[in-house]
Amino acid sequence: MTLAGDRLTNFPDSECAGQADGTGWHWQSWEGLPYLTCSLLDRWSHGFFTRDFSPRGPIELTEILEPGARVYRLQQVHGNAVLNTTELPPVVAPGPETPPQSYESADGLVAVRELEALWVCSADCVPVLIADDRTGLVAAVHAGWRGTAAKILPEAIAQLVAQGSKRENLKIAMGPAIAGKVYQVSVEVAAELGATIAPKSAVSATADGICEFLHQLPATPVSADPEPGKVRLDVRLCNALQLQQLGIDLSQLAIAPFCTYSDSARFFSYRRDRLKKVQWSGIVSACGTSPC
Repeated sequence: MTLAGDRLTNFPDSECAGQADGTGWHWQSWEGLPYLTCSLLDRWSHGFFTRDFSPRGPIELTEILEPGARVYRLQQVHGNAVLNTTELPPVVAPGPETPPQSYESADGLVAVRELEALWVCSADCVPVLIADDRTGLVAAVHAGWRGTAAKILPEAIAQLVAQGSKRENLKIAMGPAIAGKVYQVSVEVAAELGATIAPKSAVSATADGICEFLHQLPATPVSADPEPGKVRLDVRLCNALQLQQLGIDLSQLAIAPFCTYSDSARFFSYRRDRLKKVQWSGIVSACGTSPC
């Protein structure tokens, strides 16, 4: 895979929102409500849920995907910490006399057993679901720009490898997020992400120098913005370029052709509405070729 020479063919060039048909992405329906699935992950129960499911949380949504699976979620903090499911308790339904459950602070989860449902939430940041085609294990990652700058996705993959995965067996789906065409950030923010994929000689350059390096990439994650000191940033493509550096092949990756900012009918967007409302994304680990 050479992203420097190839376009990400399943990422839309001209529109922020697109049709799922023909891209490996498919709309499913539960009681008339739409959620998105990716053909790369057909073997696993999974879904990128829309605003229509609000305020349902992971317990209720797991019943849609895989009734009876153990449910895990986090308190997301825009960092690069990744936990596995032995490090935190499953989510339990609150009772009339029980206090609200507290959650571990992290932005990535890795399953270690079958039938574990992993959940992340987003409202512009990138929800990433990862599955191992051999072991059946999965990971779920919340990758905002800060987490991407801290390389949370490579950290999650490293933890899957530590559990016995091989990179060539991974299937990775990046769900709906704010598209690069509408995501205005400072040059300094773009440079933080660029430093994770630039060669060492470029990393030592100024923020403008790193952005210039990014502009020169054929599959560039940045584009011009009319405001001085600003650029448009494609966070999903930054994550894809990090995957390239790990040797992940383009055939192992799918990027949803939907923009949370532009598609107000389907998705919450913090950048658009400035409201703390989220949509959930989840995946359930399965039994692989090895004993589970």
